Amino acid sequence: MSKEIIQIDARLPLSKALPLALQHVFAMFGATVLVPFLTGLSPAVALLTSGIGTLIFHFFTKGKVPAYLGSSFAFIAPLALYVTEKHSLSQAMGGAIIAGLVYVVIYLVIKAFGTGFIERYVPSVVVGPVVIIIGLALAKTAVADMASGNWAVAIFTLLATIFFSILGKGLFEVIPILLGIISGYIFSIIVQYGGLLPKLQELGLAAPGTQLLDMSPIFNAPWLANPTAQYAADFAGQVFSFASFHFPVPEFTAAALLAIAPIAFVTIIEDLGHIFVIGNVTEKDMIKDPGFDRVLLGNGLATAVAALFGGPPSTTYGENIGVLAITKVYSSWVIRIAAVIAICLSLIGKLSAALSTIPTAVMGGICILLFGMIAAAGIRTMIEAKSDLSSTRNLIIVAVILILGVGSGKVGYATLAGILLNLVLPQKS
Repeated sequence: MSKEIIQIDARLPLSKALPLALQHVFAMFGATVLVPFLTGLSPAVALLTSGIGTLIFHFFTKGKVPAYLGSSFAFIAPLALYVTEKHSLSQAMGGAIIAGLVYVVIYLVIKAFGTGFIERYVPSVVVGPVVIIIGLALAKTAVADMASGNWAVAIFTLLATIFFSILGKGLFEVIPILLGIISGYIFSIIVQYGGLLPKLQELGLAAPGTQLLDMSPIFNAPWLANPTAQYAADFAGQVFSFASFHFPVPEFTAAALLAIAPIAFVTIIEDLGHIFVIGNVTEKDMIKDPGFDRVLLGNGLATAVAALFGGPPSTTYGENIGVLAITKVYSSWVIRIAAVIAICLSLIGKLSAALSTIPTAVMGGICILLFGMIAAAGIRTMIEAKSDLSSTRNLIIVAVILILGVGSGKVGYATLAGILLNLVLPQKS
């Protein structure tokens, strides 16, 4: 029996929407706070701006795109260069603001000339493999970087999530991610405090010399927190204060702009891929309604506003798209509640600290399923479009996109290669 589909415009009662929204918070949390950890920015500010950015995005897309916006990984290298090495939060945020404005410029171009060229130049034989590599490019993160820390916990979490997804009834059927994380967390407590961890390490199922859980962040965190406090301490002279909050003073230098802003062109192409995935999952043509131009405007303004707070650039999140695919709950209302929860977490220290204690292996088990669902959606795209894979031309396009995308991990480059091949390779009559 198939699951009931909750449509994009559905406004569920808060009692049902809250647990569904929590799934999205759990799904995005790890990646969203990882980017600031790697770049020297504030993780709490990243949580805050992810929530604000998601609300901005939903406003400009008229609530018709059920996407969550989190920290973009594409900007890690230049942000780390300017924030960590050059100790210039001001220049980094200046570059990020311009990156957001690049989106706005492309929005104006599409607004003027329409989106017809997207359908013409990005057919299903390009879309399908691009969607597949969005999932497969994240496979290393799910397996090598997360699940491999403790395979027993990761596999248990994965199986629990699958169990609730397929056999769950009522509310349990639509919150399998949340239930899987809770199950994995409880199992982690049993493994660590029940004396099973050393045995798993001996068997090679857990990384040697590591602990699954560290509860100390919860006890050490304050109840109320100022997410921008880190900037007052680390970047004195580069911030201004307002109502106890500390905001960066943007500095626009040519070097920082050239290092950061052009990356927006790559993330725009990745956005296009994500919108294809969401459209495939929800069976809606979002390129037409609300329009890819509105998607770019929402994401660009979210990125610019994030930079004004000192947060990393924003992007639509594959983890949350995976949640949509598994639960079939497409409600944008639920996503907006998740955004409000993220904002609250940035201000309530103990809650955000509690989320940070979720073992990486637990999220690894979850992400194996989430990222796999995205890749499967790409296969579905080509099957439903009846893409002709007996054609050598089409096989070449698919082959190049898949290998370039998986090998480099750069979805934008693979997408661009697919578009160019589709343009230059002749169609046989």
